[in-house]
Amino acid sequence: MAVLSEFVSVVAGAGLATLVLSRPPTNAMTRQVYRELAAAAGELGRRDDVAAVIVFGGHEIFSAGDDMAELRTLTPPEAEIAARVRREAVDAVAAIPKPTVAAITGYALGAGLTLALAADWRVAGDNVKFGATEITAGLVPGGGMARLARAAGASRAKELAYSGRFVDAEEALALNLIDEMVAPDDVYDAAAAWASRLLDAPPHALAAAKAAINAVFDDAGHSGGGNADPAAG
Repeated sequence: MAVLSEFVSVVAGAGLATLVLSRPPTNAMTRQVYRELAAAAGELGRRDDVAAVIVFGGHEIFSAGDDMAELRTLTPPEAEIAARVRREAVDAVAAIPKPTVAAITGYALGAGLTLALAADWRVAGDNVKFGATEITAGLVPGGGMARLARAAGASRAKELAYSGRFVDAEEALALNLIDEMVAPDDVYDAAAAWASRLLDAPPHALAAAKAAINAVFDDAGHSGGGNADPAAG
């Protein structure tokens, strides 16, 4: 069964759903894309026929981040709304009460990296490039910095955010930005294999485990802790 909106679709069957971001050529994200992501995440959380979720940008690219052309047209009040919509969308993906895995191809930059970090597990091709690139576009890094610090540690996250440099897949694996590196053509299948192992687990137990672990790191962030466990997603 497929549920479609303009840029985000949900395809589900046999307990496994794929949340697909499709805005060629780079999957750049606009306010509309974020609203569609949030709606799709909410739907997936409610569906009893879905036990696990793959977040996928297609076989060419995960996401190059925010649509810069749109951002440059926004007034300050509109920019505040855009930041809120972005945060709500990423938080909605992170809050899906089921195991989630990001299948990452091509590039995951800026808000695209933040979206990937919202998943419980991340599988990437060995040719993927990552980057916290907001600063290179003259933007103030947003809420994604907490997720970046949670994954890589505070010092590494600051270096990545300060420089905006690209990180290859091997370094991303060492920094805990991804959990598994495979051949580019195997990314989706590897993500599906990870998710499929969990399809028969008790859904309420999985949801409770996810909520409990997320709460630990949410509490650490609220208390100002900057050196959370780098293994967290």
